[in-house]
This record gives sequence, C-alpha cells and structure tokens, in this order.
Amino acid sequence: MPAPPARSSPDSDSAVAAGVPSLPSDLIQRVEARIADVLVTETERWAGLDPALRQPLESLRRLVLAGGKRLRPAFCFWAFVGLGGRPDDDRITDAGAALEMLHTCAVIHDDIIDGSPRRHGTDALHVEFSRQHDEAGWRGDARRFGEGAAILVGDLAFVYADILLPSSPPEVRRLFGQLRVEVNVGQYLDLTAMVRKDADPDVARRISQYKSAKYTVERPLHLGAALADPPQLADVLVAFSEYGLPLGEAFQLKDDILGVFGDTAVTGKPVGEDLREGKPTLLYALACQRADGPAARLLTERFGSPDLTPDEVVALQALFDETGARAQVEARIERLVEASRRRALTLPISADARDGLMDLARFVGARQY
Repeated sequence: MPAPPARSSPDSDSAVAAGVPSLPSDLIQRVEARIADVLVTETERWAGLDPALRQPLESLRRLVLAGGKRLRPAFCFWAFVGLGGRPDDDRITDAGAALEMLHTCAVIHDDIIDGSPRRHGTDALHVEFSRQHDEAGWRGDARRFGEGAAILVGDLAFVYADILLPSSPPEVRRLFGQLRVEVNVGQYLDLTAMVRKDADPDVARRISQYKSAKYTVERPLHLGAALADPPQLADVLVAFSEYGLPLGEAFQLKDDILGVFGDTAVTGKPVGEDLREGKPTLLYALACQRADGPAARLLTERFGSPDLTPDEVVALQALFDETGARAQVEARIERLVEASRRRALTLPISADARDGLMDLARFVGARQY
C-alpha cells in the first residue's frame, strides 16, 4: 500500500488555515490548479471567438477559486486512499475538481433561487451581472439579464464538472449521475416547501438528506471508493453510506443554525437570510410545533418575508431559542456526528484514512462557517 499522505500544517493551505482538518498537504492546491488550468484555457479559447465571452468565464473562475471548505474533495480523497488508491493519482485530483465545479453550479443557481445577494463575502454572480447591465446602460431589465447570465454560467460549471470527471471505472460515471439527480431533487423539494410554508419535520429531514447529506458526504465517498475499485465494492458503498448519511444531515442542520445565528463576517452571507427566504428547516418546523400566542403569529405572519426588519430577525432568533428548537437541533447534530464517528471506527479502510474521516466528522459538528 502507498505511504499515507502528509497532513497539512496549520498554514499550508487556505482550507486548513480556515479550520478544515486532515486534508492532505497538497490536495487543495492540486484541485484548484486543475480548475484554474481548465478555465484559463477555456477563457482564451472562447474570448478568441468573441471578447464578450471573457467575462462569464472569468467570473466563473473567480467564484470557484474564491474559497470554500473543499469538503467534497476531502471525503472523496480519503475514501480513495483508504482503499489503496495512490495519493498522487491524477484521477482523484480530477474527481475533486469535478465535485467543486458541480458545487459551484449548485451555489450559483441556489443564489438565484433564493435571491441571495452575497457569496464568499462578495456579490453573487447574478448581482454582478445585473450591475454590469446597469453600468453599461443596456436596454431591458437588469435583474432578468443578471439572472439569465448567471444561470448560463452555472450551466457552464455543470458541463465542466462532467468534462473533468475521470471516465473510468464505469461506476464512477453512474454514481456522479446519481449525485446530480439527487441534488436537483433536493433543491426542488426545498423550493416547494418554502412556498408552501411547510413545517413538517419529516419534510425538513428529507430535504436535508437530498439537498446536502448525499451530495456533500455520501456520494463523494462513493466516488472515491469507485475510483479505487476494490473487491466487494457494493459492500463498501453501504459502509460509507452508514458513515456519510448521518454526517451529511448534521452538515445541513449546522448550515441551518448558521443561516439564522451565524456571524456574517465568518459565513460571508447576511445574518438572518434564511429567515427572510423562509427556509423550511427542522429548526423552523420544531419552533412551529412549540410556539403559541404572539410567537406563533410572528412565525405565521413574518417568517419568509423579504422585508423582515433587523428587530424582527432578533425576535425570531429569540423565538428559536425560547422554544427549545435550537437546542434540539444542536443536540441532534451532536448525535449524528457521534454516530458517524462510531461508524468510522469500523470502516474497511486504512488507519490514516479512518483518522481523516474522524477529524472531518468533528469539524462538521463544530464549524462556524
């Protein structure tokens, strides 16, 4: 078996410096360099056809390389290496780049759906393109142009993810296809639950599973395993699901907490954004079950209102605390993380990879961004 990869020192790359543990020392640099190489080449190719094509491709490159936790490549990597894959295999770099490109597609489209103005502490792409329209004095509606342009850039990211993904073994392509379907299913469930003001905890958990749990943890693990192509792959995939699904749910529940209580300076998104969007989270569902009187009226009448005032944001935050909804969600996060860590101890992988997945589980539960 190849030697285990070196762990990053605290200042060796941006992801680790931001608090993500147990990443191999050069994984993030390799993934980001691969993405940059593809997008620089594609920018020059298409700008040669028409200079107007330079901006969308440069905007895509800026966004995908602007930062992020890079958790999906990390889960994919540890599954691959833990099953005997070589840490320096170009295929694991390409798989990590494909996952990050697909994630970029998802966040671009998600920002449009949610009307989110910020991403990674700067303007979301649809806002950037709307501003370009205004500044140039072009005809038509700036918002429609901005959203249309951003949708197309997201589609480009989707296609480049497919191009980057390793072509073999065949199971890799099948799993990547499943991942893409599942994340779209989760997004649609989230969208419809928002407009219905759905307060069913079971619906909230289903959205968490398909919008985040599978896409963030389970399927990246599956991709890494399929790339390693071990004997009895089907059994390995089941084992990784038993570790990945509870941790993926914990990841989404933590996102829900941060969407209401997070520090904008850390998360890069406005405080209370999920409250204005009316996100159908478990946090909201539990609060609806327990609130009465003025608190219930506040949830019914103002949750999901785009013009929610700062005072109303504070009142809703207090409501989630006072009903015990926040405490219950945080307790569930702890239980899910602990379940994943216990399963990690028995995974059929190398000790170094097991340690990596244990550390990633701890990070998911404790993260602040």
